[in-house]
Amino acid sequence: MSTTPKKGKQSAKSTNKSEGFTAEEKAAMRARARELKDKTDGETAVRAAIAKMSPADRAIAERVHELVKAAAPGLVPKTWYGMPAYARDGKVVVFFRDAGKFKERYAMLGFNDTAKLDKGSMWPVAFALTKLTAADETTIRTLVKKAVS
Repeated sequence: MSTTPKKGKQSAKSTNKSEGFTAEEKAAMRARARELKDKTDGETAVRAAIAKMSPADRAIAERVHELVKAAAPGLVPKTWYGMPAYARDGKVVVFFRDAGKFKERYAMLGFNDTAKLDKGSMWPVAFALTKLTAADETTIRTLVKKAVS
């Protein structure tokens, strides 16, 4: 039995076209490449990243920055794919992604696998943020402290 298409018949073509990376994803990759080469102070880089955000995201990011620094002074601020991030031993533990970064409807506070948030066989590692309440701030402080414990 032949596996080649018979004369007059065309092989089925996939209708799923790969669009490749979005402009936002490409920008994030370029930012990461610059970060790997750049020797700018992490605090300065994080503040510069926050300054580029929309006013609503900037307000949340500034407060998250303060909360993370206070809850885990041993974490080192740095940028990661152009986002504010906080690392231990060079590995990002927690990061903030503004809504505008990928044209999303909410900002996000995320934790990488180096964060010690394990609880059973399933646990959250990212949180949507549209604003910060006092309860949210308490939760963030608690999560960050646990992440570095």
